[in-house]
Amino acid sequence: MQLNGGSEPVLDANLAIALDALLAEESVTRAAARLHTSPAAMSRTLGRLRRMLGDPLLVRAGQVMVPTPRALALREEAAAVVRRITVLLTPDTAVDPATLNRTFTVQAADLVGAALAPALLELARREAPGVSLRMRAEELEAGPALRDGRIDLEIGSIDHADPETRVEELVSLRMAAAVRPGHPLTRKPLTPARLAAAEHVVVSRRGRFTGPLDTALAEHGLERRVSAVLPSHLAAMTLAAVSDVVCLVPAAPDGAAPSPLTAPASVFGLHLLDIPLPLPPLTIGMAWHPRHAADGAHHWLRTAVRQILRTPGNPA
Repeated sequence: MQLNGGSEPVLDANLAIALDALLAEESVTRAAARLHTSPAAMSRTLGRLRRMLGDPLLVRAGQVMVPTPRALALREEAAAVVRRITVLLTPDTAVDPATLNRTFTVQAADLVGAALAPALLELARREAPGVSLRMRAEELEAGPALRDGRIDLEIGSIDHADPETRVEELVSLRMAAAVRPGHPLTRKPLTPARLAAAEHVVVSRRGRFTGPLDTALAEHGLERRVSAVLPSHLAAMTLAAVSDVVCLVPAAPDGAAPSPLTAPASVFGLHLLDIPLPLPPLTIGMAWHPRHAADGAHHWLRTAVRQILRTPGNPA
């Protein structure tokens, strides 16, 4: 805004907003009410604007004030400046999902992806048809994918977040033993000894043969036989559905509503057995970089994931 005969005095945001109010209301009193300040304070602001712009802006004509030609010339420009300031200073969390045109990259285990993708795409079709989803497998080693911007969201067991990463817990699940219908373990009550004697398949991206179940069995002097290690939960469930191996799968806590993360076991027709040993819960969370904290589109994504994966009874 070129002001005062070619000079460019500093017009801060507050002065710009006051100028817009004065020129729109053509009244110190009404402009003060609009900006929730006193008429005396607005009168002082008008004096400051007059000195800055080298023009009286509003002059008295009987019982009212009328704008000068300079004020009339500035009115639309002042309103436009205030609109731009409002857009600039308003957090971008309020977004119309129907206007989004964006591809989100989500890193997750196959079990999470299988639970999330169908429901998320269905939600996007209803609310944000311009949204696309790219699923990435979990990295073998913890990497700075969130920090580098290669992914928008990580979902799973978050245990390697960078210090600045935002992490939110979504659901806590227990582990159960999944076997095919008619498996020998289904014929009698499951004991630690019977569980240890069965063949097992372990899910590990790093190829590890042991996990929390082995620690719990060792406290009873027991050791299980692991016949296969697979990197995928869905592959392990497939093997359990057609053989006598036991596969550990997530299950809803006792009395809790089912979670989409527990659905694949029923899809494979697996029978779930309670493990007669104390095992740590499986906590699924989502993590994102703070660069996305105030981004409206990313806020829609986080809300959608929350809606899909968080089950009743888990904290909001």
